[in-house]
Amino acid sequence: MSQPFRFDNFDIDHFLKHYWQKKPLLIRNPWAEWHNPLEPDELAGLAVEPDIESRLIEQGSPAPSPRWTVENGPVQETRFSELGKHPWTLLVQAVDHYVPEVAALIAPFRFIPDWRIDDVMVSYASEGGGVGAHFDQYDVFLIQGLGKRRWQVGPKCSDQSPLIPHDSLRLLAEFEATDEWVLEPGDMLYIPPGFAHNGVAVGDDCMTYSVGFRAPSRAELIGYFVDDILDTLDEDDRYTDPDLHQASHPAEIAPQAIDRLHAMILDKVGDRAAFTRWLGKYLTEPKYPDREPEEVDVAALRAAIASGMPLPKEGGSRVSFVRREGEQISLFVDGLAHG
Repeated sequence: MSQPFRFDNFDIDHFLKHYWQKKPLLIRNPWAEWHNPLEPDELAGLAVEPDIESRLIEQGSPAPSPRWTVENGPVQETRFSELGKHPWTLLVQAVDHYVPEVAALIAPFRFIPDWRIDDVMVSYASEGGGVGAHFDQYDVFLIQGLGKRRWQVGPKCSDQSPLIPHDSLRLLAEFEATDEWVLEPGDMLYIPPGFAHNGVAVGDDCMTYSVGFRAPSRAELIGYFVDDILDTLDEDDRYTDPDLHQASHPAEIAPQAIDRLHAMILDKVGDRAAFTRWLGKYLTEPKYPDREPEEVDVAALRAAIASGMPLPKEGGSRVSFVRREGEQISLFVDGLAHG
């Protein structure tokens, strides 16, 4: 069994104070002992599976005006032998859900709350391969697993930053690097949300592990919470005004009416207990909810719990809790509330 991943020379408090969601940081091999947790052939084997999300990206013409083509998986086994000399990249999403050795990469990052962690994407690139200059709306740690990759980092972008027209990729039309490094196995680059970056493989057999973090948008939170509230509302719960007085102008929506209508919404949307319960379920929903769970022997599970045996979390399973009054907690597992 391989050694677990842990940091040896990484000052977490300093990082959180000076870099987290503020500016990029290059961290040269911070591990007590680095080992590549997945072989290239194993990654290719995952990409051919129909239930695993993958993409194959080819750069059909050289820079500065490359032509990008994207094929969504599953990738046919014969496809890899057909790839020509043009640079290409294979991306496989949520590899931590399927490979325990890759899931182990998440443990050192648990100084960040579990609910913020999304997944570990793994990429393999031939020489010159990459996905182009782009920016993401989430934090990511880019860990070099095998081979070398040159990373360039640029300024912070926004929704107003011009993009190259493309059906599948959000590539920056303008990119000017402010920093550049070549990462070797074990090296790590932190990129906060919005910062432009571009990674290009230096030589073949380049593997990179992307530990990504979720950042729900305001639109998501409001939209999904309101959808949840709507399922609980009674059609008979309607506006009333038994204290109505003669209107000074028939076309006016009076301040008293606005206050009452506004309160009808706030009474539901502003219910913190209801929001907390919904949020716990929402934030622990599985990334791939259609994935079939493994059968569990209930009697054996109860016996294991009674004996105090630690229970390993299934890859892709999400678990969180919320402290309530006193010493009570509400437990949330894969979108279900307990307590």
